Amino acid sequence: MPEVLSQFRKRRYHRQKAHLILSAIRHRALDPGIELISLESYRDLPNSISSVINPTSYNQRKLVQSIGLKVFPSRGFVASEEEFAEYAQSKAGKRLVLEDFYRKQRARTGLLMNDGQPVGGQWNFDHDNRLPPPKEQTLGVSEPWYPEEDEIDAQVRRDLDKLESEGVKFSGNDGQRLFPASRDEALAALDHFVEQRLDLFGPYEDAVLKTDWAMSHSLLSAPMNMGLLDPMEVAQAAENAYIQGKARLASVEGFIRQVIGWRDYVWHLYWHFGEDYVNKNELGANQPIPANWLDLNDQDIESNCLSSTIADISQRGWVHHIPRLMILGNIAMQRGFDPKAVNDWLVDNFVDGTPWVMPANSIGMSLYADGGMMSTKPYAAGGAYINKMTNYCGSCRFDPKKRVGDDACPVNAGYWNFIHTHQERFILNPRISRAVYSMRKLTDLEELVSQETARKFL
Repeated sequence: MPEVLSQFRKRRYHRQKAHLILSAIRHRALDPGIELISLESYRDLPNSISSVINPTSYNQRKLVQSIGLKVFPSRGFVASEEEFAEYAQSKAGKRLVLEDFYRKQRARTGLLMNDGQPVGGQWNFDHDNRLPPPKEQTLGVSEPWYPEEDEIDAQVRRDLDKLESEGVKFSGNDGQRLFPASRDEALAALDHFVEQRLDLFGPYEDAVLKTDWAMSHSLLSAPMNMGLLDPMEVAQAAENAYIQGKARLASVEGFIRQVIGWRDYVWHLYWHFGEDYVNKNELGANQPIPANWLDLNDQDIESNCLSSTIADISQRGWVHHIPRLMILGNIAMQRGFDPKAVNDWLVDNFVDGTPWVMPANSIGMSLYADGGMMSTKPYAAGGAYINKMTNYCGSCRFDPKKRVGDDACPVNAGYWNFIHTHQERFILNPRISRAVYSMRKLTDLEELVSQETARKFL
């Protein structure tokens, strides 16, 4: 088991992400037959190593090929790379659609299936899972499972402190480890989620509560991405909860769709789209990421939704998919932040961020930088969406209903300015052309564009 500390000198990792990686490596090294070796570079792998599991990034795969190691298939995904290649070939150049892939996954695995038909008579219960946040401060479900730190964590913290004293820079705050770093911990976290939190996952999976960072999300993406949990065992545990009457079907189906559908889908698209996909920039976005994003500093951000999201990342290295897509991604797309820089920032600052998981999520889904390879329209939204699906707007100094003025919501104004900037492209897209026609009818459009061009704050 190689440990390469030099990786932290090359990029600015979140402190808690660095901690989790090292803790997981060192906990794995406790298993019989595992030897921990400290290397300056992965290129320094000893000659005694003759085989590896195929790595999960282009750079690492190039490395093992150059060394000439025997390579076994990657693990941790439901469909093999060969199976996905056959699926993609069967589409004969047509758009690859998540729902189509997900249904094939369900049929192949038998998850939530009965005699070849989906349990409940439908494949997807997404329409049942779109409730806005409740008026209460929390969902009222059990707290997430948290690990107890041990001496390995203490030594990791000392080693990271030493790196910082030598000039290595991390982002975010140091803090108690929140995510599993061993197989036993991961199984405990899975059991706790399925028993205590899964039932209410579905209805509120797209809602955001400022005072409830985890809500009913599983927090299992990091242990799955590190290989501590297999996605099939996670999906089967959720299915068993439904069979035993412990969780409603809409929640179980929605969760399984994320695990065997979306997660597998973005993994395979990483290889299918190719190494250069991460450099896509079809909207010509070239603005640098602001310093307060890079430093995870929420103090000078006035928009409540953005400041709260940046603060949550700083505190934990994690927010769930709606803050990622509809706050960070939405704002980054509106403001024209450089897509490759945003992708790298997400990889470095999220505990579950990996080179394979982020491109389809950021370049494609969040930023529309691929011009529509991933989705048929940009996931752009204004203040009305934020106001409906979060509880940020009530305490914000900006008004989500206003486009122009000192108290106009930057997300609201940013949406219309984004549509204005790319109107010639979007008017040709039937899924968003209506927004272009609406934008052209705005009586305050000229003032709005001038305001957003000059905007220096969010």
